[in-house]
Amino acid sequence: MPDLGPVILSLQLAGVTTVILLMIGLPLALWLAYTDSRFKPVIEAVTALPLVLPPTVIGFYLLLLMNPDAPLGGIWGSLTGGTLSFSFAGLVIGSIVYSLPFMVQPLQSAFEAVGRGPLEAAATLRASPLDAILHVLLPQSARGLLTACVLTFAHTIGEFGVVLMVGGNIPDRTRVISIAIYEHVESIEYAEAHVLSAGLLAFAFVTLVGVYALNRSYRLRVS
Repeated sequence: MPDLGPVILSLQLAGVTTVILLMIGLPLALWLAYTDSRFKPVIEAVTALPLVLPPTVIGFYLLLLMNPDAPLGGIWGSLTGGTLSFSFAGLVIGSIVYSLPFMVQPLQSAFEAVGRGPLEAAATLRASPLDAILHVLLPQSARGLLTACVLTFAHTIGEFGVVLMVGGNIPDRTRVISIAIYEHVESIEYAEAHVLSAGLLAFAFVTLVGVYALNRSYRLRVS
């Protein structure tokens, strides 16, 4: 019977990360989709950095920020009495940074596809900006919203470099699936590594098939 601790911890991490990134990504993607600011390319570049930077680079700088002597780590220590690095909270912060583009970019594309027209039409009917977003924009962007959440969740499940740098390998605290696989391989426990790896492979395949099928059905409906 395989150890389910890393699986449960990975699911918890992916769920928390997806919810938090949804709250962060929605307003950020909305601003990027409709702003005319000269700073838009800079913000887009910062958002996309995790796609091109090695995970170990991101993990290294996050580890420095989480140090008890750094502002972020110091504030966390004063509030909780613990350290932010090598903790579940540290994993969440690392996952939020690393998975940010997987939430923001699909949302931004969906909002840009809707355009300004429906929002302007809602405004002429005296809808407030919030009402227009909740009752016009988000329903029309539901496919992009679902895609963003699914990709963020799946990407977080498969993280390795960032979570290893930030969280290490502490059973029941920071030992997620990818780290458990690495440890099994290092210990020449190939059967256990195969079980977890096959599960991740199946999960990734099913996730991608679902996303592509959703996009295809949407294109067929609108064509």
